[in-house]
Amino acid sequence: MIVVDDFLPNADEIAAEFPDFNSDVWHEYNNPIEIKKTCNNWNHFGPATYRAISALLSPEFCKQFGDVYPDYGLHGGGLHSHARGGKLNVHLDYDIHPKLELQRYLNLIIYLTPGWQPEWGGELGFWSGPDKFTESVYCKFNRAVIFETKGQWHGLPNPIRCPEGITRNSIAVYYLVEPDGSLDRKRALFLPTQEQKNNPEIAELIRKRADNNLAASVYK
Repeated sequence: MIVVDDFLPNADEIAAEFPDFNSDVWHEYNNPIEIKKTCNNWNHFGPATYRAISALLSPEFCKQFGDVYPDYGLHGGGLHSHARGGKLNVHLDYDIHPKLELQRYLNLIIYLTPGWQPEWGGELGFWSGPDKFTESVYCKFNRAVIFETKGQWHGLPNPIRCPEGITRNSIAVYYLVEPDGSLDRKRALFLPTQEQKNNPEIAELIRKRADNNLAASVYK
């Protein structure tokens, strides 16, 4: 994992043009394992955001990671926003892109809420196994986190405690490689929280969320 502060030169511009949380541009996830909103439609990106994401997916930027392919379609990426109570259970990201059949390799996440306070929570946690917490990264404004996704459990399972009217905003882009033949999952695999263990309804929700044919049924 790599953490880089002051990552984007125009972070203030991007933060200022982030869509309002109540805008209709968002795709909403609202269930017991994930509460967030996302937007991967380039038509809804402001000028500064459009330029920044274009640069992050450019051949010039990608080459520093080796032989990777940018995901121009931003499957699962783009703009992310969590309001008070937002969360994301610990999970593994999809292994194989459902459209491109390439293997997900790297996540790059940039935090874009000015003045975020530690007591609000929202830090990105990492686990070396389902129950083996290793570290967390505070979502400081204009901080980038880059990490390999294969076998990397991560999430923010504790509900965010920011004040009403403030949201935990971020940009996420992903980089892909040729499949190595060892992976085939096309949807994220979530874990229940301690309170959710042995709950059959949560187990069924997780099963559907991990099934490429059923995952859309759990979205709002």
